[in-house]
Amino acid sequence: MRFVDEAEVRVEAGDGGNGAIGFRREKYIPMGGPDGGDGGDGGSVYLIAVENVNTLVDFRYHAVHRAQRGQNGMSRNCTGKKGDDCYVPVPLGTKVSDAETGEVIGDLTEIGETLLVAKGGFHGLGNTRFKSSINRAPQKASKGTEGEHRVLMLELTLIADVGLLGMPNAGKSSLIRAVSSATPKVADYPFTTLHPNLGVVSVDDLRSFIIADIPGVIEGAAEGAGLGLQFLKHLSRTRLLLHLIDIAPYESMDTPVQAARKIIHEVEKWSDDLANKPRWLVLNKIDRLPDEEVDERCQEIVDELDWTAPVFKIAAINGAGTRELMFAIMNFLEEQRRKNSEQE
Repeated sequence: MRFVDEAEVRVEAGDGGNGAIGFRREKYIPMGGPDGGDGGDGGSVYLIAVENVNTLVDFRYHAVHRAQRGQNGMSRNCTGKKGDDCYVPVPLGTKVSDAETGEVIGDLTEIGETLLVAKGGFHGLGNTRFKSSINRAPQKASKGTEGEHRVLMLELTLIADVGLLGMPNAGKSSLIRAVSSATPKVADYPFTTLHPNLGVVSVDDLRSFIIADIPGVIEGAAEGAGLGLQFLKHLSRTRLLLHLIDIAPYESMDTPVQAARKIIHEVEKWSDDLANKPRWLVLNKIDRLPDEEVDERCQEIVDELDWTAPVFKIAAINGAGTRELMFAIMNFLEEQRRKNSEQE
């Protein structure tokens, strides 16, 4: 299925039903008086975050969503039925704004959370409402008001605890395959990942976290090169970034230090908030080097980068070192949650 993370959609709430003009006419009741009922309120349009939708692609083919109009009032003081509300399912992590004004309306971050995006019209009043001591037979009723019409911009930002950052072919997809049940494409050429992937990592029966893999970032991404910039926003909600580096690249590719510096530079140009997130260095593909060279090569990279955050050595292709990395991440996330709860 095609991954779409931005979409424009029109929502139209239902108009309120009109009030009725009526008079009671029954045998033996010559002075029945007015009995026109009120109309029903128009239905409203809500967005609702659901679990089984993970892309906005459906909005490319169904771009208008309407709620039901309220029913008109009737005689015998019968009120019209309220129009049915329209609930539009969207993925978790959808940010909603007004396409015309740019106003941010809301952000859906929990399953089942709803957001009112177009309010239904108010019902019209029947002529019974206009009866008074000086006007016993009013010939007046009001119309229902129009429901709101809006054009919305929907922007999906995936919700994950950990994000993978790195150049194409650094091994991000191999890592997410090794530690979760996600199955992104893996091949011996760059740009195999064309859209973000999410995987659930279970470190034991009771502890787990979500990890996100995005297309590789290349030099010039901040100016629009490649796919990485388009999807960097999907790392904005994460609490930890894993910066993957190919420790043994092919001769035609950048050295590990050059690759790392390019990534850091592009992230800093794109967003200060993302650049300031906790970031660990993960040196991947240690299986390509002789065992006696691994520690020395890794230390050289760390020294050249002047890296002070945690460093891990792994081989995603066979899972070496990934278990220790996942447990360290779980402990970090739990510590972050504990600190946040104490601050609250």
